[in-house]
Amino acid sequence: MMSATALFLITLAPATAVEMALPTGTEILEVNGSITSSNADGKAIFDLEMLDTLPQRVTKAITPWYTGEREFSGVIISDLLEYLGASGDNVTFTALNDYAAEIPMEELENLPIILATRVDGQELSVRDKGPLFVIYPFDLDSALYNEVIFGRSVWQVASVTVH
Repeated sequence: MMSATALFLITLAPATAVEMALPTGTEILEVNGSITSSNADGKAIFDLEMLDTLPQRVTKAITPWYTGEREFSGVIISDLLEYLGASGDNVTFTALNDYAAEIPMEELENLPIILATRVDGQELSVRDKGPLFVIYPFDLDSALYNEVIFGRSVWQVASVTVH
């Protein structure tokens, strides 16, 4: 018997390249590169509502970017990439200020890293590291609390490139 989560993922994940609906709200993310599903000239554009329909995770953790423990919530990046039919060895996350960090695809597949849309239940604003923030599962593995991972934890994410 298939779990509800597995059934949900099968429902979301396109088997072949499909055209996605266009965002109706403010566009907050562009995904390009080696993906098979798109909604705009070979790239996928998302608004918050579209990201909210994909599998989510909550990470409660102390981070170097906020005071005290915070609750980060957002889409699980591996599920987003699977939904888009992404394939490649690395994924580059680029911020509004052009800061970029590359994360190995294997790491994204093996850890429930999220693209946080909210902190403590409030939507992330550009002034507060939003609209999207790469958050590792610090709550599951304290070894992730290191400078390499902090450098990959891009905030103000605007685009993602799969290569």
